[in-house]
Amino acid sequence: MGSLPPPSASSATPLRVIFMGTPAIAAQILDRLAATAGADFTIVAVVTRPDQPRKRGLKLEPSEVGAAAARHGLATLKPAKIRTAEFLAELKAFAPDVLAIAAYGRILPNSILEAPRRMPINVHASLLPSYRGAAPIEGAILAGDAVGGVTIMRVIEKMDAGPILIQRSIAIAPDETQGSLKRRLAELGAGALIETLALMRRGAIAETPQDESAATYTSPIEKEQAIIDWRGDAIRIERVIRAYNPWPVARTTFDGAELLIWRATIADGAGQPGDPHADEAPPGTLVSLKPAPIVQCGRGRLALAEVQAPGRRRMSAIEFMRGRRAAVGMRLGG
Repeated sequence: MGSLPPPSASSATPLRVIFMGTPAIAAQILDRLAATAGADFTIVAVVTRPDQPRKRGLKLEPSEVGAAAARHGLATLKPAKIRTAEFLAELKAFAPDVLAIAAYGRILPNSILEAPRRMPINVHASLLPSYRGAAPIEGAILAGDAVGGVTIMRVIEKMDAGPILIQRSIAIAPDETQGSLKRRLAELGAGALIETLALMRRGAIAETPQDESAATYTSPIEKEQAIIDWRGDAIRIERVIRAYNPWPVARTTFDGAELLIWRATIADGAGQPGDPHADEAPPGTLVSLKPAPIVQCGRGRLALAEVQAPGRRRMSAIEFMRGRRAAVGMRLGG
């Protein structure tokens, strides 16, 4: 374990922080930081991705972080390219002590990492060295972890491998979705970041190297990963549904059309009494429709709770199946 250099005379003043982030989880952290800034730190600028065309009109709109920065009246940089002398000069003009990074979405070169007087730090949504990479929240849910958390680390060029400054843990509920866990970890991460900045200003924070032998990795989520393979284990499929809610949303096909699966639970017991499909139904088969639509998996069964047909609203699976006049023995999936 190592410690930072002792504070200089300038530590009596708040740390000058540049915040870098893009999606909603980062915007939630920025909102909390902006509300807490004061004696320990001040946000001198925000860096986020350029505005993008969104929705049906394809009107250019800011990222979630860009919108949050505008609400708080913060100076905002939206570089299309970050490996330029012009952007580096803009960054340095704010004389930052700290770069605070949360899901910015780009690999930062050394020239940017060396810009702050103190250090660049990152809020990562896992207990490192577990789940390095782009999808730590999905990774924890897919693995069935009972505990997750956040890590504040010093950023180095190797992905998510920098020394740990602070870690905070949180219980993962059995019905946790990507969306619900992301919101809770954003709040936890904001608190940990605020705590880190306060300790940094006093020169009272220490660094702990990560155990490289324990490192695990995640990759960016692709839409194709959300296609349900009903030959799998029901426990695994139920985790997939939660891990990909609200994006990219687990999906299958039914009656010739795509069907999004928003919520499901592990089903107990067999199908309806006398159901000829109950004992040896192929994966993807509807083995029961009451009290909920139950689907046979390669191992175990799932009770569908909430689904959505393309262009339609989300609805209970019971309502959907009734509207499609579904029958026991019909199949989901290819």
